[in-house]
Amino acid sequence: MKQKNITLKQKKVLEFIYKAIKNSGFPPSFADLKESLKVSSNQSVLNFLKSLEKKGLIKREEGQARGIKILRLGYKILGKEQLVPYAGTSSAGAYIESFTSVFERWSVLPGEVLKNEKVRMSDEDVFVIQVHGDSMINAGIDDGDMLLIKKTNEYKNGDIVVARSDDGTTVKKFVAEEGRTYLKPENPAYKNIPIFPETIFEGKIILNLTKINI
Repeated sequence: MKQKNITLKQKKVLEFIYKAIKNSGFPPSFADLKESLKVSSNQSVLNFLKSLEKKGLIKREEGQARGIKILRLGYKILGKEQLVPYAGTSSAGAYIESFTSVFERWSVLPGEVLKNEKVRMSDEDVFVIQVHGDSMINAGIDDGDMLLIKKTNEYKNGDIVVARSDDGTTVKKFVAEEGRTYLKPENPAYKNIPIFPETIFEGKIILNLTKINI
């Protein structure tokens, strides 16, 4: 398996990355890692990160100074529950101001949630939002619910999505029928919302964390 032969020093690096993300909301910088490892060169840090990535414990995002993500195997090695970024709030009514893309807070996904097939299929590209409003109550989404969102480029009729425009973000059902698409509330008190060229889909809801039995 990929986790074999992890050294104590590699595990220390992994633990440091985890603590940095949990405590500050950001992976550590190279300077942070050099100080923790008591090494003087970026190459030494890079070697550790490459080793962890090769073993399937982390993923590094090219071009991002702090673009380090712990993968599920990494959490398993650490004996920790998975952290997912909390992106802020979105509306289940009219659009509200967009949530931030800078994650300063992280939520823990309990182990039982990770056994859910939808979560397993989502890989690692997920985040959490809290919804406000009552436009999706007939879909079982109430004011204050915490939703797990999967980032994706593929949407099908009936998906519940997080959509963004210049007005902000909203949670609605994506409808594609008879050559037209729109966003549909699940509350008759609200009107359908047209999809414009500038509408951006942030992702689709895969679980209502507030309602799931764990």
